[in-house]
Amino acid sequence: MPNIENLRKQAKQYLRWHRERYYPVAPQIRAALPRFRHFSDEQILDANFKLADAQELVARQMGFEGWQALKSGAHVMTQEAGHPVPRPILSSTSAQLFVADIKASCDFYTHKLGFAVDFVYGDPPYYGQLTRDHARLALRVVGEPVFIGDIREREHLLSASFTVGTTDEIKQLFLSYQAAGVRFHQTLKKEPWSARTFIVIDPDGNLTLFAGPVD
Repeated sequence: MPNIENLRKQAKQYLRWHRERYYPVAPQIRAALPRFRHFSDEQILDANFKLADAQELVARQMGFEGWQALKSGAHVMTQEAGHPVPRPILSSTSAQLFVADIKASCDFYTHKLGFAVDFVYGDPPYYGQLTRDHARLALRVVGEPVFIGDIREREHLLSASFTVGTTDEIKQLFLSYQAAGVRFHQTLKKEPWSARTFIVIDPDGNLTLFAGPVD
């Protein structure tokens, strides 16, 4: 187990991130602390979060019931007799795209693809999150190309994929992006696996697939 002093520093880092409204810390708090389980990211960052909460977060991530149990080296948490251990449920997914200019990317995804910016973090900004309906997309600034040459387009390497529920929706989405002047790697077509798809190219060459069912 890590040194207790390092764990104290880790707890203080979580507390600092919460005070700075560093959004990626919110899902960690929600996953570890039961009282935040039904809070949104915004509600978690608005909530009263003390050092004791951050220490409990660290302890639970290590598998202990609380900070005192961690310090005393108590046994790892066990479920009370008669209560089955629940199966972990993955509550959300988020694709991460590597970009060179986060402002240009935010402009593209908001003005062209209809996303909204949840937050941009850093000074200068290097990380951000966008959403559209239930879809979530993270942007991460990198200083050099991630792929060599044109391998991404040649091999059709997707960076993200999104789905809609009906044939009409995928057609409508494609036409709206077409009208917005979006560049396509693949226009709308029917796939052998009973889906209609199209692929968008963003300013950094990321390929994003949109899919919907066939009639």
